[in-house]
Amino acid sequence: MKGVAQKARTAGGRRPASSQRWTKLNLLLTLVRRDLEAQYKGSILGNLWPLLNQLSQLVIYTYVFSIVLKVKLQLTGFPQNSDITFGVWLFAGLLPWSAFTSGLIKSGVSVVGQPNLVKKVVFPLGLLPLVPILTAFIESSLGLAALILIVAVSTQKLNATLWLLPLVWAPQLLLTAGLGYLTAGLTVFLRDIPQTLGVILNFWFYLTPIVYPASIIPEQWRGWIFWLNPMATISEVYRDLILLGEVKHWGEWGVATLISAAIFCAGFAVYRRLRPAFADVL
Repeated sequence: MKGVAQKARTAGGRRPASSQRWTKLNLLLTLVRRDLEAQYKGSILGNLWPLLNQLSQLVIYTYVFSIVLKVKLQLTGFPQNSDITFGVWLFAGLLPWSAFTSGLIKSGVSVVGQPNLVKKVVFPLGLLPLVPILTAFIESSLGLAALILIVAVSTQKLNATLWLLPLVWAPQLLLTAGLGYLTAGLTVFLRDIPQTLGVILNFWFYLTPIVYPASIIPEQWRGWIFWLNPMATISEVYRDLILLGEVKHWGEWGVATLISAAIFCAGFAVYRRLRPAFADVL
């Protein structure tokens, strides 16, 4: 941590604003790299474990919903009513959700888990919640690459809409970071927040059409789900871009981006307001 501490002191010194931003960005990238290295240090498979965890989720949910519950769907260019088709569709929806929940849960304890950085180092505390969020996002990119490869092999083509993926990552990261800042700040004072968050995410998961098609939601509720639940829209747009090669939810995508930006601003404002008291509490 000595190198990180030195970079933190540099980031906290009096330097031009542009120079400070680049220093903080460099420090953030260093922390993310160290987090990735530390998580699976000493394991044989290393950073392949996130991909294996994602694939295990895929197998379990495919078995339960496609084979046991007989949920079928049709996708243009894929075998009709096939378990493989359902698995690919399911995986596309699970990818953003897994990155969202993993990053958010770890972000919520990022401040209380680093009391030394909070107390003893001139450290830009605004970076702490971002580290696990970016780590989870990078880990999900392995699954994304695998999904794109599977789709390319199955359909013998790559959809031109793939270049739009960075635009859907924006609301995903804004939403995760906003809630991450909020929960990280509140957890310093209310240690029940991580457990409460776990319960909320369980409900949120099944209110989001990830393991079931949105078409089975009653029509009078379907619009509310997409307009008020950014993760529902983000998951559907992932499927649009990767599997279908077209965007069917432009309006919902725009609203999800605005909601995510508002949540980010609100979460960061709360975090910044609570930040001066962190050292006293910890």
